[in-house]
Amino acid sequence: MLAAIAKGGKNTGSMRHLKTNYVRMKRLLAIVAWAVLASACELDNYDAPNAQLSGNIIDAETNELVQQDIIRGTTIKLIEHGYDPVQPQYLRVKNDGTYANTLLFANTYTIQPELRNFVQVEEQEIQIGSDTKLDFRVQPYIRVKEASIVKEGTKIVATFKLQQTVPEVVSRIGLYADAEPIVGEPIRDVAAEVQLGRTVDEDETFTLVIDAADNRAVLKSGNQYFFRVGALINVPEAKFNYAPAVAITVD
Repeated sequence: MLAAIAKGGKNTGSMRHLKTNYVRMKRLLAIVAWAVLASACELDNYDAPNAQLSGNIIDAETNELVQQDIIRGTTIKLIEHGYDPVQPQYLRVKNDGTYANTLLFANTYTIQPELRNFVQVEEQEIQIGSDTKLDFRVQPYIRVKEASIVKEGTKIVATFKLQQTVPEVVSRIGLYADAEPIVGEPIRDVAAEVQLGRTVDEDETFTLVIDAADNRAVLKSGNQYFFRVGALINVPEAKFNYAPAVAITVD
């Protein structure tokens, strides 16, 4: 019995210690919660983004959207006025040549595309408000013309022509395949590429082939994949020019 009483006394002391720690912990948590709430209230005093900008990259000659890569593709630099120093913002253009940013603040901005697949355009100064539209009419380095991507048995065959608008050589052409519609040179499971390194004639037809049977590890029979052809001009920091992607179920 004495041993049991002594054990019980020891447990009572432990419980008091735990209770003290519990009270201290509750107070600490209350202080932390109050600090977080106060911080949130302080943040709420700042204005939320109240403006947006959207638009298109358009071929000035054909009026078609200029296809892009969503990774390592064209970006648009925005510099907001009224701050010194100012940190530029960068907006990535989507695969189809459109762009949008809904988290801007109403203000005057200087805007210019960078890291592009077209001849540089002049920077613009624009007042961005609640729903501002801005299209860029551009001259793509290369137009991918008459593109056809078809299935022939287990093979995916792409034929196309190229129209280059600048004198530099076409450095590379490629047919790219991926499970995602954002397929391109940076995003591909399989590629058929040719290092060209020369200028091209507009009447020349190029053919590139991907055989699904040779790539069963990634191109599963019966599954749908996206295929896209593109070409790269030999201009510093130039990006690929493309035709639209085509969805094909491989055999």
